[in-house]
Amino acid sequence: MQHMLKKTLVLFSFLFLFTGMVSAETYEEGKHFKRIDQNKTIDSDKVEVFEFFMYGCPHCYTFEPYLNEWKQNKPDNVEFARVPATFSPLATLHARAYYALQMLDAGEKIHPKFFSEIHNNKNILRTVDSLAEFVQKYGVERAEFIDAMNSFAVESNIRKATKLIKDYDISGVPAITVNGKYLVSASMSGSYDNMVKITNYLIVKESAQANLNKAVSGNKP
Repeated sequence: MQHMLKKTLVLFSFLFLFTGMVSAETYEEGKHFKRIDQNKTIDSDKVEVFEFFMYGCPHCYTFEPYLNEWKQNKPDNVEFARVPATFSPLATLHARAYYALQMLDAGEKIHPKFFSEIHNNKNILRTVDSLAEFVQKYGVERAEFIDAMNSFAVESNIRKATKLIKDYDISGVPAITVNGKYLVSASMSGSYDNMVKITNYLIVKESAQANLNKAVSGNKP
């Protein structure tokens, strides 16, 4: 009896926590974010957050500082990954470069420089040769980079990214998805700061729901 009472109290504490959070915020589904109801790609209790981006997108470049600050302070139960958009041949070429650099353990170092090369140096990086020349400046060997871009692993990642973009109904970037259920866009959010706030709101919502599900499941006779 005491065991069941304890679990019931836990259940109500989760409900109280999330209800309090909702009353403190004004974000509404269909107005500030969109429901997409897709399966998340990881099989774990963690909340999955994707950022869909494109190197050639000036809005994505502007959003980077907001995203980087969020990453430094994101909750421990969040699993984050970037997904490069494949909207055009040039975007797909840049997506290949992104995955190739990740494969060569140079992705995180070169990621901000990739944005800067395009938007500050006005070097659009339209070809494999220009990309190889660019990454060489940061210690990535040309032949290894080109081999990685043409690898099966990178091709597989491109296919997965393209499928995610279709399944999650991504029509513009930057965009964030939370647990495969919700889509947060700059246009619906109204600002990049709100994108982060709404993302955090949805992370808490999903975390509370996961804990609630556990409590309900554990409280069943």
